[in-house]
Amino acid sequence: MAAASYLPSEDQFLCSICLDLFTDPVSTSCGHNFCKDCITEHWDTSDRCQCPMCKKEFYTRPELHVNTFISEMVAQFRQSAQQKASSSSSSSSSEQQVFKPGEVPCDVCTETKLKALKSCLVCLTSYCETHLEPHLTASSLKRHQLIDPVENLEDRMCPNNPHDKPLELFCKTDHTCVCILCHVSEHKMHEVVPLKEGYERKKAELGKTEAETQQIIQKRQRKIQEIKYSVDLSEKDADREIAEGVQVFTALKESVERGQANLINTIKEKQKTTKKKAEALIKELEQEISELEKRSSEVEPVTHSEDHLHVLQSVKSLNIQHPPPSKDLNKFSLTPAVYEGTVVKAVAQLEETLGKEMKKLLEAKLKRIQKHAVNVTLDPRTAHPCLILSDDKKRVKYGDVEKNLPNNRERFSDCNIVLGKQSFSSGRFYFEVQVKGKTEWDLGVVGESINRKGDISPSPEDGYWTIWLRKGIKYEARDDPPVLLSLKSQKVGVFVDYEEGLVSFYDVDAAALIYSFTRWSFDEKLFPFFGPGLKYGRKNAAPLIISHVN
Repeated sequence: MAAASYLPSEDQFLCSICLDLFTDPVSTSCGHNFCKDCITEHWDTSDRCQCPMCKKEFYTRPELHVNTFISEMVAQFRQSAQQKASSSSSSSSSEQQVFKPGEVPCDVCTETKLKALKSCLVCLTSYCETHLEPHLTASSLKRHQLIDPVENLEDRMCPNNPHDKPLELFCKTDHTCVCILCHVSEHKMHEVVPLKEGYERKKAELGKTEAETQQIIQKRQRKIQEIKYSVDLSEKDADREIAEGVQVFTALKESVERGQANLINTIKEKQKTTKKKAEALIKELEQEISELEKRSSEVEPVTHSEDHLHVLQSVKSLNIQHPPPSKDLNKFSLTPAVYEGTVVKAVAQLEETLGKEMKKLLEAKLKRIQKHAVNVTLDPRTAHPCLILSDDKKRVKYGDVEKNLPNNRERFSDCNIVLGKQSFSSGRFYFEVQVKGKTEWDLGVVGESINRKGDISPSPEDGYWTIWLRKGIKYEARDDPPVLLSLKSQKVGVFVDYEEGLVSFYDVDAAALIYSFTRWSFDEKLFPFFGPGLKYGRKNAAPLIISHVN
């Protein structure tokens, strides 16, 4: 009875090929047992016919027959295991979570489906807590690979129909998951690693890619912040410009209205004065006419009388023997008021007001530009051998002797030029240069790739954005074509807006714009550019001086 109740352990009924309970178990002559399909498929895909366990080779494939004894023992073990699992399931199902939509159910539960805790990649089955227990206790099942519960475990089987093996290897050559039979067949010469190793490597690559992606995202987020900041600055600049514009135009409007009112009042006052004078002359003449008419009325009866005595006596008494005295009419001439020049004078005053407002605007603009001032120093590596630089690298002038200096790549070999040490590839920058006492000079900015050997012909197309003075009177912007300028500047300001493609020159003392190069597309570093010109006796001996910007 004791023997009848004995039930061997599960390890004794596991196929060493599929690691699952025997199905149609067969025995080889060396005494090892396998599933009939497993050993048949193994021999079909192998070069040799040998036992997978002891490697005994058979020169002819053995004829296989199902071992009925082992088959019955396996069936008995299955029934006992199911009964045990069923009773265990019924007692613990109330304590475990019942499967809900969206969760992975246990594949073994027959009545109430419980939530799976793990899925086995070897058994291709998902297990609840109760049915998972054998995989945690049985030594043979402990070798199985358990993962968090997933659905569609069939997708983890090799798609090659005759293989029916789990995808547990990774082919690095083809970048695909394969089974063990794929490895010995079509992927035999490829580099194949265990799935876990492939996973770890790929996960590391993905981690690196993700880190790089996050860096790219962060860079673009920072660029977005920069753009937003630029928009904010632009809005502030726009608001300030609008406010200044409204202020200026309001002042101009008021000035125009005052000028118009003054013009009208002036003309009206002149007309009023003329009219008043005319009225006085007319009144005086009318008074004289009245007196003459009165005298005429007194004389008229005498002229019609026939009485000799009366006429003679009347003439004597009235004193009418002579015409009455009258005023010189030339004194009563009236010259019309002169209005010519009144409008011109009013417009001239308006122009003067406009000039003052423009000067205020230019001074305010220059002050804003001066906020972008940078500390520029001269770079000795670029200076022509005839140039003399001060110790603080802020002054440069032409010398009489050419120094013996290395002809390095950065140095100008034939033109008396020196560049600033600082370079700029974004944003805005500004610097000022004193040119007082000089009759010849060059100033501006240049691209890093300009030609520095031999003669140069500065133009924007060649990477030069400069202005110059020649012979003490000829100012010129080296544009294409060159543009003649009119100025008497003692200090020149150079302003660059890299993104806007703008290079502007200012007369600092007059707060006036000299010239602007606009709408250029800079694609390299820009350097300040200085040319003190040749020394003509003592005419051009003064140095170019990089000034401190107030």
